[in-house]
Formats: sequence, C-alpha cells, structure tokens
Amino acid sequence: MNVENTSRLRRLGIVMDPISAIKPAKDTSLALLLEAQARGYELHYLEMADLFLDGGRAGGSSRPLRVRDSLDDWYSLEDRQSIWLDELDVILMRKDPPFDQEFLYATQILDVAQRAGARVVNDPGALRDFNEKLALARYPQFTAPTRVDRDMGRLRAFVAEHDDTVIKPLDGMGGASIFRLRSDDPNLGVVLETLTHHGQRYAMIQKYLPAIREGDKRILVINGEPWPYALARIPAEGESRGNLAAGGRGVGRELSPRDREIAETLGPDLRARGLLFVGLDVIGDHLTEVNVTSPTCVRELDKQYGSNISARLFDALEADLDSASRA
Repeated sequence: MNVENTSRLRRLGIVMDPISAIKPAKDTSLALLLEAQARGYELHYLEMADLFLDGGRAGGSSRPLRVRDSLDDWYSLEDRQSIWLDELDVILMRKDPPFDQEFLYATQILDVAQRAGARVVNDPGALRDFNEKLALARYPQFTAPTRVDRDMGRLRAFVAEHDDTVIKPLDGMGGASIFRLRSDDPNLGVVLETLTHHGQRYAMIQKYLPAIREGDKRILVINGEPWPYALARIPAEGESRGNLAAGGRGVGRELSPRDREIAETLGPDLRARGLLFVGLDVIGDHLTEVNVTSPTCVRELDKQYGSNISARLFDALEADLDSASRA
C-alpha cells in the first residue's frame, strides 16, 4: 500500500485523557498517533469535554497535534479551533474508564458524527453495549465461574462455594479496586459492602485462577484477527494482580492453541459489532475481560518483537475508507 499517496490529506481526531499525563514509553494512544502521523494524517486532539452538539451536528473544540517518539517531549499542540467531527475521516475514541454518564453522552455525540460520515473506532454504540466485564456472558464457554450481583448474601454464597475468589467493580481499569477474597477472610463483609456500596451497585466476582502466577495475558484482536503474540503480565511479588499499572511485569509470549481458540472465536463477532481494536484478558485457559474502551500493551509488544501493531489497525481502517470512497 502506498500510504504516502492515499493517506496524506486524511484527518484524524483522537478523544483521550490529557496527553500531558501519559507515559510515552508505554502509551498505546501515542503509538497509534505516531503511525497516523507517519502516514500523513492531520491530527486533531480532543478531550471528552471538548465534544459538543450544535443543532443536529457533532463538533469539537480541537487542537491540531504533532507527536514525537520521545520520553520527555512527545507532543505539541496548536491553538484551539472549532471543527465539525464529520469532517474528520477517523476518530479514535480512547478515553479511559470509568464508563460513567459523561462517557455515555460522549458516545452519543460520536454516534451523530459517525452517522454523518466519520469512522469512529471503536464504534460508539458497541462501546455502550459491550461492558468490558459483562461481555463475558456472551462467551460462557471460555470463562471461569463468574457472578455479577449486588446482593451481599448471594456474593457471600459464591465465596463460600469457591473458597478463593476475585471481586472487582464493573467500571474499573488498571487493577484498581480488585480484591482477592477467601471464605475465611475477616474483611469479607467490608469488601463486599465497599464494592457494592452496601448493595446499591453491581460487582463481578470470579473464581480465583492460580494460573495468574504465570501471567494475565493481553491478547490484541485487530479487525477480528488476533496478533500472534500476547503480553503476559506477571504479578509483582506478593501481588495477585498482573496489571502493569499495579506493578506487573510484561513478558511477550506466542499465543497458545487455547489463546487462539478464544481469540479466533470472538474475532468475527467483535468485528461485526464495529470493535476493531480489542484487548482480551486471558488467565490460563479462561477469558476474564474483553477490553474495548482503550486497549493497551501495543508499545510493550512492539518493543519486544520489533513489530508495528498500529500499522495493522491502520491498514484495516484505510481499506475500509478506500472501499467507502469507491462506493
């Protein structure tokens, strides 16, 4: 593909958390922006608060952006300008959880932009419908024993049945507020009360998987196809969480036959829903999460294997854009 000729005039917007606060050595959004810029895209930076509706049209208070692969000087922003989002070719929705009411409204604004012709990745409707924890119910053949509930009696019964469990909020990320609970834990009651807000909010509880000691594998699925290597996030000493944000260590591994079975089964369904860039979390032989809001681990895998995962995503996006322009 001659990206110099086909992509130079294309415009890309990214909706993300403050770019000033990212860790450039490991930030996947930066990797995607670097690839887009290398292909000649005009980059527009937006935070969620910059989105708006004016009548029936979606707009944004954008800042033109330049990025650099640097640890201490990775971006430059120009003055703000109001733009119509449907004048962008591609919009990357990369806002981190929590998935709160404001996130919901933002996806609805992006829906308007997409109906008017912008290509939003991942699809805003799919982001609303595909909770990263609740999505496991779509693929029960791959999951460990799991319960989503807010009744503390039923949650206690699950812990008693399985003895060793992990409980987490439905809207968290990066290992935040994940607890390992055993049936004899003296803090069982207070943890359940805290995570459910005394029975007012749902939480997910799963059977603890000892295979976490070998790593919580992040498998990237791009346009329905799994990347051939996963990043196994190994928990730090004394930790039960493998998340890199919780001190885990990332080690690249070739996908196992079971990893491939999971990813290749989910891939076509994810693509059909407009979820072109997804991170599957697999512990041992079990799927534990389906990450669709802002999947990570691209830079770690690229560094270990000398790859360019972002190019795979942009090849797929540009094929779609070229097909649409010919229609």
